[in-house]
This record gives sequence, structure tokens and C-alpha cells, in this order.
Amino acid sequence: MKPWWLYKAGKILLIAATAVFVLGFAVMYLWNALIPELFGGPVLTFWQAAGLLLLSHILLRGWGRGYYSGRHSHWKRKFEEKLAAMTPEEREKFKQEWKDRCGWYPGMEKDVQHGQTKA
Repeated sequence: MKPWWLYKAGKILLIAATAVFVLGFAVMYLWNALIPELFGGPVLTFWQAAGLLLLSHILLRGWGRGYYSGRHSHWKRKFEEKLAAMTPEEREKFKQEWKDRCGWYPGMEKDVQHGQTKA
């Protein structure tokens, strides 16, 4: 009897290989259908398309697990703790300083949704 983790690892590898195969061919097809005709660029092979897909993933998403990776959630949690510890007067002063410096303040989207934005 095989250990369950071998089955699970094989399944994950199969899904990952299928995803790379399908996405690589999708990038290759779209690139070869558009870029050479529109911009006079080169025609890509499958491996070039897979490399382009990997490069775009690294450049646009980084090595984390997406936009809300560990660093972002840690910063957000610390920021929310700091805001929660402020008195209402300190919070309003903080929001006004951010608004004066940047034209917006953290949480402004929430205030707009609840109709609490001041002109």
C-alpha cells in the first residue's frame, strides 16, 4: 500500500504540469496570433511562451501568494491595531494629515461607501 502523500504529490504534479502546458500554449497562441502581425515581433515556441509566462508571474506577482501575501497582511494588521488604539480625535487628525499630504487617507474607500466623506 502506497503512502497517501505520494498519491497527493503525484496529483499536484499532474495538475501543475497540465496548467503549465495549457497556459503555455495559450500564451504561445495569443502571442503568435497578435504580436507578429501587429508589431512585427518574433514568433514564439512553446518553451519561450512558458518562460514568458514564468517571467511575467515573477515580475507582476513576486514569489508570494498573491497581493495579500504575508508582508502585506502583517503591515495591514499592525496598521489596524495602531488605528484602533487611537482616540477619535487622534484618528481624525491622522486622517486629515494623510488627506493633506496625499489627497486620500487609509480607509477612505470604506467611508465613501458609508457616506461619511467630508468635502
